[in-house]
Amino acid sequence: MNRTKSRELAFKLIYMKEVQKIVDDDILEIFCESNEIEETEVKEYLKDILFGVSKNEEKINNLIIKNLKENWTIDRVSKINISLLKIAIYEMLYKGLPYKIAINEVVEIAKQYSDEQASSFINGILASIVKEEKLNN
Repeated sequence: MNRTKSRELAFKLIYMKEVQKIVDDDILEIFCESNEIEETEVKEYLKDILFGVSKNEEKINNLIIKNLKENWTIDRVSKINISLLKIAIYEMLYKGLPYKIAINEVVEIAKQYSDEQASSFINGILASIVKEEKLNN
């Protein structure tokens, strides 16, 4: 399975976490079983994303909040878009994934799973974070 498909699965997993507010090994096992994921590399990637996002959630949320437009709150952002933002921010800040790849991947997922404005919304938030954090490609 390629990394793009794995990232789409990571999005579904993080979305499930956002909705259910549960983070543990059980949610990962249930998710892998229900999606028939058997590849060790994919399971490890999903585990890293799930626990990495959870461990760094406060900083990730603060970056999202700080880069929202005036009069917007994080509660107003859809769970789909929050999930995608968290994955991209985690991979850019903590995994060293080049920001162009991280942004492109989640924008493409947003086009599939979110509304028409999601891709430009996500792109704008992430571009602001790239500038603020002085990330290099």
